[in-house]
Amino acid sequence: MKIYTKTGDKGLTSLIGGTRVPKSSLRIECYGTVDELNAHVGLVRDQDVNAARRPLLKEIQDRLFTIGSALAADPEKSRMKLPDLHEADVTLLEEEMDSMNADLPELRAFILPGGHPAVSHAHVARCVCRRAERLVIHLGEESFVAELVAVYLNRLSDYLFVLSRAMAQELGVEEVTWKARL
Repeated sequence: MKIYTKTGDKGLTSLIGGTRVPKSSLRIECYGTVDELNAHVGLVRDQDVNAARRPLLKEIQDRLFTIGSALAADPEKSRMKLPDLHEADVTLLEEEMDSMNADLPELRAFILPGGHPAVSHAHVARCVCRRAERLVIHLGEESFVAELVAVYLNRLSDYLFVLSRAMAQELGVEEVTWKARL
C-alpha cells in the first residue's frame, strides 16, 4: 500500500464522510493540533521518570486518537461508527491528578516550564493541549463538536500540569517559580 495518494496536492483533503475541505480549514487545524499533542504525549510517555505511568499515557494517546477521529469526521455526512469519549475518561484524569497532588507541596506560585528536560516536555504537551482546546471551542462555535471533547482537553491540560510537577518532584529538581518584577 502506498502512503502517498496525491489527492491533497492542490491543498484539499477528505473528511470521514467524503467531504473535501481545504487543508487550512479550522477542522483540519483542530485534528492536526490534537495529532501534534499526541506526539508530545508520546514523548512524555517515553521519559524514564514515567515508566510506571506508561499504560495511562498510552490510554491518553488512545483517547486523543478518538478525539482526532471525531474531529476528522464530517458531522453531517459521516455514517461511520467511530469510537467515542466517556465521562469515565475525564474522571480517570481527575483521579490521577488527585493522586499525584496528594504527594505534592501546595502550589504557592506560578510555575515556569523547565528544571529538567523531561519536565519541559510535559509543559510543552500542556501548552499544545491548551491550543487544541481553544481550537476545538472555536470549531464548536460553527460546527458540531461533542461537548466532552473540550472537557477532556481541558482536564488533560490540567493533568499535564500536575504531571510536570510530579515529575519534577520524582526527579529531585526544584520547580522553577515565577517571581514578578515589580
